[in-house]
Amino acid sequence: MSATVSRPSAATHEVRNQPPPLEDYNPYLGDRVLVDAVRREGGAAYEDRLTALGARTGSAEVLAWGAQASENPPKPKTFDRFGHRIDEVDFHPSWHAMMRLATGAGAHSLPWTDPAPGAQVARGVMMMLLGQAEPGHLCPTSMTFAAIPALRTTPELAAEWEPRLMSSDYEPRLDPPGGKHSALSGMAMTEKQGGSDVRANTTRAERLGGDGEYAITGHKWFCSAPMCDVFLVLAQTEEGISCFLMPRILPDGTRNEFHLQRLKDKLGNRSNASSEVEFDGAWARILGEPGRGVRTIIEMVNHTRLDCTLGSAAGMRAATALAIHHCSHRSAFGKLLVDQPLMANVLADLAIESEATTLSALRLARAYDEAAAGDEEAASFKRVATAILKYWTCKRVPMHAVEALECHGGNGYVEESGLPRLYREAPLASIWEGSGNVQCLDLLRALARDSAALELYLAEVDAAAGGDPRLDAFVGSLRGELSDFDAAEHRARRIVERLALALEGSLMVRFGLPASADAFCAARLAGDAGLAFGTLPAGVDTRAIVAHHAVAA
Repeated sequence: MSATVSRPSAATHEVRNQPPPLEDYNPYLGDRVLVDAVRREGGAAYEDRLTALGARTGSAEVLAWGAQASENPPKPKTFDRFGHRIDEVDFHPSWHAMMRLATGAGAHSLPWTDPAPGAQVARGVMMMLLGQAEPGHLCPTSMTFAAIPALRTTPELAAEWEPRLMSSDYEPRLDPPGGKHSALSGMAMTEKQGGSDVRANTTRAERLGGDGEYAITGHKWFCSAPMCDVFLVLAQTEEGISCFLMPRILPDGTRNEFHLQRLKDKLGNRSNASSEVEFDGAWARILGEPGRGVRTIIEMVNHTRLDCTLGSAAGMRAATALAIHHCSHRSAFGKLLVDQPLMANVLADLAIESEATTLSALRLARAYDEAAAGDEEAASFKRVATAILKYWTCKRVPMHAVEALECHGGNGYVEESGLPRLYREAPLASIWEGSGNVQCLDLLRALARDSAALELYLAEVDAAAGGDPRLDAFVGSLRGELSDFDAAEHRARRIVERLALALEGSLMVRFGLPASADAFCAARLAGDAGLAFGTLPAGVDTRAIVAHHAVAA
């Protein structure tokens, strides 16, 4: 006798109490904090471009590209089918689509092709919008942008390469110079034995003759974006560490002695290729003065550190928007999560961190605009603020990402939610372009060379004096601590943290939502909160903060 098995009813497959996907929205227009900051920091002339890019980066199509690029990491292709060494990297079509979108928008070049006031701010927002869709492609975008200041130390090379690096075309094939209009730049600095201590590098550069030509031999432990057309490379010469421009394809059309050893299997940033490479007498031309390679490349590094801060702001905004969206549509225990006091506390805390990071990142971008226009005080401010904000904002992202993930419950731990990708990406910016300790030591060196820079930084903080007594007390305590630099290296992280909080607090008091500023001062400056997100003290208007940071219709 056979048993009768009943089929499950359709009711068991009815989908209820799940949020709709957050897609086909504009992450520029939908972010009130961002729109206000762009107008305040001088980028209003670019709003039409930012609005158009926001419409693309928030579309279901582009968000799908971001997921696909991460799910299909690049693959090394060291030989062609005939056995010729080619040292190339294969990417999923979604990667190329993201790169085409970024270069077409000018995220790799805007301040150089249109050096008007606000260009750095607008370009920074482009990076934030693109990063919310897919952060990995920002690596070659950032390095191509940041290579220009280093190139300009050698006008002949700048004249040759700038037009290609600034091109809005995206042509991923490797061609000889003149074979295509565009180019992308990568970077090869660190080695096994030194890491951030590039003066310990053993890669050697041997002079070939006139015109600054060298043959470079050595191994690079990290070479960022090995698929690019040209690289900034550090190597030892008789004069010391020097900087070089190394093309992948030589002027005669042959391939340079640039050999791909492997692609790194990374925690995150999986859509992007990071590699180990070997140079076997690779041809390159010197940039800047022999023996002054660190000084030559430092402007590139400073611009990419700015991008680390912008990337942190992008990650926080994406995580905050997703968490608020989810909790605004998901119910538990009889009411929406967003209406439950404890969850509202968590969401508001995530929101004020995102708001403070956005305000500080775009204030820093404005300093780059002003410094480029010849403002020496802005140049000093950006020199110290870059290290301070790169350290602090990048330190905050991992904790922020995991808390936003938890707001989604089990769904947040599932790849399809997008939260695991944000979480894996979060630690990268803290490591790339110098870890936290490097930033702290860099700040101490900068202050030793330019004692006035600290006062310029504190003058920016003091613009909010009298706006909130908790901020005033915090800044007063900070000034007392800064008056004594004994054992400064031992205390460097504490010093940098407090400098960052002072600037963020000042910006929040002056320009933030009043409820956000109140919560920030209570939780970050007065110490009236716990260490976890979601421990804002009683009396904070969490409802107003969450509503302000929800994606605007």
